[in-house]
Amino acid sequence: MSNLSRQTAKQNRSTSNEATGQTVKDDPSLKATSQNTKQAVTASKPAVDQPSKQNPSAGRATTRQAVKYERRREEQRRREEERQQAAQRKRLTIVSVVVVAVLLLGVVGYFVYTGYVHPTHSPAVTATPTLVNLNYPPVDGISCDTLEGNTDHYHAHLSIYVNGQQVPLAAQVGIAPDGSCFYWLHTHNTSGVIHIETPAKKTFTLGNFFDIWGQRFSELKYPAELDQPGGPGWQVYINGKLVSGDFHSIVLQAHMLITLAYNSPNAKPDTSYAWNGL
Repeated sequence: MSNLSRQTAKQNRSTSNEATGQTVKDDPSLKATSQNTKQAVTASKPAVDQPSKQNPSAGRATTRQAVKYERRREEQRRREEERQQAAQRKRLTIVSVVVVAVLLLGVVGYFVYTGYVHPTHSPAVTATPTLVNLNYPPVDGISCDTLEGNTDHYHAHLSIYVNGQQVPLAAQVGIAPDGSCFYWLHTHNTSGVIHIETPAKKTFTLGNFFDIWGQRFSELKYPAELDQPGGPGWQVYINGKLVSGDFHSIVLQAHMLITLAYNSPNAKPDTSYAWNGL
């Protein structure tokens, strides 16, 4: 192509571009369309970019809520564990108190039972038995002395029931009819009071008294049932409480209340007695 042709084409393109630019500038509708297009593009950018700016804040808020929720759950678990531990300690304390109480009652009951019914020893007689009346020799090492002993002096009470009927404790058991001697264990009347009056300290049992009554004063209505201690039909009470075992082994003590009931389920054990200075 010749230089003249190339210059002519270049001029035509320049003329076309100027004409087009002038047309856009001169035509208001085309200008408005161009501006609207720019505004639409500009307005659309924040809509696209906004989520990318808001996402980090929303994520942080969600994380804080999750942490708070987990802390509340942890606090609830801790309080529940403390409550369960407190309840367990309370149960252990109650069980411990009950066990200790049962053990103490068992120990006390054992000593009371063995002290009353099964004495562990019988102290040796420190006073020498004497013979004042040939008809009333010593029984179980217990003498019938001229006078009542005054070294050790105390009293116990005995009630006896046989086949539903009360059997009075005979008067003058342990006292010679002529008054010549007194066994250390004896009665003066039918009140049920056993007098223990000795010249020396000594332990005595209910069996000692029954031996004196049955061996030397059997004519004073000695109940034959008393020779069957611990057998069926007997109920034995000490100070109103039911005990078991051979009632002959009961150790006599000051102001002790003894109730023996043979085939007498309705018998009421003694729980009090008016000693009137005895």
